[in-house]
Amino acid sequence: MDLIIRDLQDSINGKVSTNEPLAKHTTIKIGGPADIFIEPKDIESIKRAIDIFNKNKIKWRAIGRGSNLLVSDKGIEGAVIKLGAGLDHLVVDGTNITVGAGYSVVKLAMVISKKGLSGFEFSSGIPGSIGGAVYMNAGAHGSDISKILKRAHILFEDGTFEWLTNDEMEFSYRTSVLQNKKPGICIEAEFELNAGSRDEIVSVMQKNKDYRRETQPWNLPCAGSIFRNPLPNYAGQLIEKTGLKGYSIRGAKISDMHGNFIVNTGEAKAQDVLDLINYVKEKIANLHGIEMETEVEIVGRK
Repeated sequence: MDLIIRDLQDSINGKVSTNEPLAKHTTIKIGGPADIFIEPKDIESIKRAIDIFNKNKIKWRAIGRGSNLLVSDKGIEGAVIKLGAGLDHLVVDGTNITVGAGYSVVKLAMVISKKGLSGFEFSSGIPGSIGGAVYMNAGAHGSDISKILKRAHILFEDGTFEWLTNDEMEFSYRTSVLQNKKPGICIEAEFELNAGSRDEIVSVMQKNKDYRRETQPWNLPCAGSIFRNPLPNYAGQLIEKTGLKGYSIRGAKISDMHGNFIVNTGEAKAQDVLDLINYVKEKIANLHGIEMETEVEIVGRK
């Protein structure tokens, strides 16, 4: 391991560490250590790191701002690549924009709204980074990433790069081809937006942002929506209808504000959240005959 760490330190531009607590890098503030943790400052460094990992048969995965992610208390075996500073570039060319995977979704929505560009209003208040948003086809308020993405620059597990078109991303509800069929990470994305009224765009974004603040517990550590909506039903409404709003297991609690959010009340462990998820699944299956699927990504050692 020491040789691999030295190789990484010599090869990449960015932070390299071992046994990094992932609770420091997830929005729910939960997660054990990553064996190897790197924060590369440029795309070439990612490529070199993955070459090292693949050569040494080390498993790796990428994270952004750590939203929509629940990491095991035992941490993650292998390497974690955090896409952040250095991968947060933004280029605006008329109504087309190219943005790095580490760019904040919230910040991007704000910046482009001031330029009178429409199409990203739905994302106002969505935590996380562009890479993660593309990976999971993030959405809200009747729209999602698939409606505006032109193409995405993907780094696949074998270290190869490719630009995938919107069609090739095979988007569906909170899903893309990157999650199963062609595993990889989005390192930058190109979006096609529309020119619009700056005042109208800002107004819509503010309404979306206010709605989130009024209905979702962003003042407490959480991972965003826990369950996918079992359409035509909505997960939050089902959970509230089942009388589970406010229910807790040790440090994990279903939010008093929204049934589809689990908050960390202070000292929650991943196992507390998993136990609560399983409890909700069992109750709703028994009472409503509906099988709930998680939207939050659950990763790490069992």
